[in-house]
Amino acid sequence: MSAIATRRKPPRIGDGPVFRRSLIGVVLVLVAILILAPLIIIGVEAFSKGWQVYRDTIAHPDTRHAIMLTVLTALVAVPVNTAFGIAAAWAITKFDFWGRRFLLVVIEIPFSISPIVAGVAYLFVYGLQGIFGPVLDAYGIKILFAIPGIILASMFVTAPFVARELIPLMQAQGRDLEEAATSLGASGWRTFFAVTLPNVKWALLYGVVLCNARVMGEFGAVSVVSGNIRGQTNTLPLHIELLYHDYQAAGAFASASILALIAVFTIIAKVALERQGAGRVRPRAPEAANLAEKAS
Repeated sequence: MSAIATRRKPPRIGDGPVFRRSLIGVVLVLVAILILAPLIIIGVEAFSKGWQVYRDTIAHPDTRHAIMLTVLTALVAVPVNTAFGIAAAWAITKFDFWGRRFLLVVIEIPFSISPIVAGVAYLFVYGLQGIFGPVLDAYGIKILFAIPGIILASMFVTAPFVARELIPLMQAQGRDLEEAATSLGASGWRTFFAVTLPNVKWALLYGVVLCNARVMGEFGAVSVVSGNIRGQTNTLPLHIELLYHDYQAAGAFASASILALIAVFTIIAKVALERQGAGRVRPRAPEAANLAEKAS
């Protein structure tokens, strides 16, 4: 018995110091080459011709218009996709209905197809030769090569972000609290705001942050539907491409630095939200009872 107790356990995969150090070393090298090096290059090249060129590039009317159009797109697309994500997650996790699995599959579609394909699809839906194109043209409504097309394409690409963050969490939490609140006489809206929303707020904010970052950095679908009209339908990623093609490398990197800063702030917000939301998968029993009482 003592011999069995004192027998050494077989080493687990990764316990060896050589393997562990080699794996960590490979990861660090790849991070340095694939992530850190491009970010450093953006910062170096953005100021390669001095602060004056950097400031002039950012202050240029085309750059300012690209920034404003990018912000406008985010201000419209992110709230709409947030509302869609909440509604989709609520319906999928709290109700049983025919087509529930199909809805899950449909929500994942923007992740599984190329943004370029999505942009081309919009051409065949809203273009002059598309399904709704002739009708829209007859009424003087312009979707493609205009701001509405940019917003629609951005909404399509980023539609799953909020829903994907909420659905697993709401499935893990179950329906007990909502059913308890409903049995106490709470309405659907009151149950959502008093019970469901407090339990998913960190995941919701996390999804919103990721959605916003993707909207501002979207290139593929927007490049197809915008027409790349300088100073009119160019978002910031498209403006960077135009500057690069015009052999204005410093200006392109200066504009790219704005997107890089957005990415850095997104990561900081992501880490902060992950810390706040850690351990919040399911509320404790006393807290759950309080939430149900508030809803009633």
